[in-house]
Amino acid sequence: MYTPGPQQYQPAETPQAQPVPQPQDKPKAPAKSKAGGDVGAFIQQCISLCAYLKELETQSHLIHLNYEGSNFLGVHAFLKDQYEAHLEQFDTLAEFIRSMDYLMPMCGMGLTDASPGIQKVTSYKGTEQLGVYYKNLEELGMKAKKLEPIAQKVGAIDIANYLADLTGQAFKAAWFIKATLRNG
Repeated sequence: MYTPGPQQYQPAETPQAQPVPQPQDKPKAPAKSKAGGDVGAFIQQCISLCAYLKELETQSHLIHLNYEGSNFLGVHAFLKDQYEAHLEQFDTLAEFIRSMDYLMPMCGMGLTDASPGIQKVTSYKGTEQLGVYYKNLEELGMKAKKLEPIAQKVGAIDIANYLADLTGQAFKAAWFIKATLRNG
């Protein structure tokens, strides 16, 4: 019978842990980019735009549920696409913020605090609901359009490109609603 001799085990060497940089809690001005822009203020505006997108997602979803009219089927389907698009837009912009090593708010209350405010729907009348949503989409387009050159200035060309796309998406959706609201 074979009896093995004493085994000598080499303890595994633990690799030295590399320090991991911690993300910044809140955008702190005046973090300047190499291009000379104020990154902290830019990130704060991006967070504000994310909050606006989240409010648009909720608004379009609720209109999707409450809308009634002869064009219900088309509007219902359009608004489903819209609230899904707003969720994707929110996620994409938030991921850009995280890629720059800044944190997003931790909860809905934090987003509400960061939000610039949105025009509220105050009527169950379908045309009024769509009219408010139309104005908010136009505002989204303008906000993204104004933020794009700031992204260029701080050297965030990926975010600048996305903001240009977001501007186009917002204005196209606003056009669809405007065309729907017009009398034949």
